[in-house]
Amino acid sequence: RHNGIAELLEILGSIINGFALPLKEEHKSFLLRALLPLHKVRFVGMYHQQLSYCVTQFVEKDPKLAKPVLEAILKFWPCTHSPKEVLFLSEVEEILEMIAAPEFVNVMAPLFAQIARCIESPHFQVAERALFLWNNEYIVSLIAQHRAEVLPIVFGALHANSNSHWNQTVHGLTCNVVKLFMEMDPRLFDECTAAHQAAQEREQARREERQDAWRAIEADAEANPLFPRVKHALTAKASLAYAMRAQQLREGMTMFEDAPSDEKAR
Repeated sequence: RHNGIAELLEILGSIINGFALPLKEEHKSFLLRALLPLHKVRFVGMYHQQLSYCVTQFVEKDPKLAKPVLEAILKFWPCTHSPKEVLFLSEVEEILEMIAAPEFVNVMAPLFAQIARCIESPHFQVAERALFLWNNEYIVSLIAQHRAEVLPIVFGALHANSNSHWNQTVHGLTCNVVKLFMEMDPRLFDECTAAHQAAQEREQARREERQDAWRAIEADAEANPLFPRVKHALTAKASLAYAMRAQQLREGMTMFEDAPSDEKAR
């Protein structure tokens, strides 16, 4: 469906490599308006290698472009296409290798929020590729400088993986990253652990409140005069409200009537 794009991008890569510095505005506009939207395509794998080369050439020539480039990649990040996620993670690593500290600060919160979601991915290749970012010394140095902001973002994903991820390789990589953070700043790690446990306790309390509310609703429903007539139609997955409403419709009742009009007359 996209024949020829890879070849065109390969030619463009050679042209971009020869751009003089500083980059002209029309060249930056070409990056933002023509190249980055190519990440939208589902079959981006057909030309991603050439596209990534073009994008990284721009970032290498002007590191300030790393921020809009990463923002665009995050905007086009796939939700259900794991092979595309792996490609995006590889491109993100290449860009992070060239990013300057000020640009990293501006994008680290949304970037690591997405990386945390990838770490928790049930697809082992996505989780594995995300954890491989901690094998890059320059990226680890950036994370170390801003660990107080990065660790709280990824802590939940690391904790979940270390406890329950099905893939042993991902589990081992997760433990390595956890160990790295523990050695980097033990006090911060303990603070994040305590905050995570408190958040889990609050979530458990909210779940119990919701269950209590549903039990109260079910008790009210069972007290309804219609309940004995629709009880036989209920299953484990059926909704009580829908079943009762279906019974009302079968009997020609409105939503505001408690019993058929002929029964009321009697």
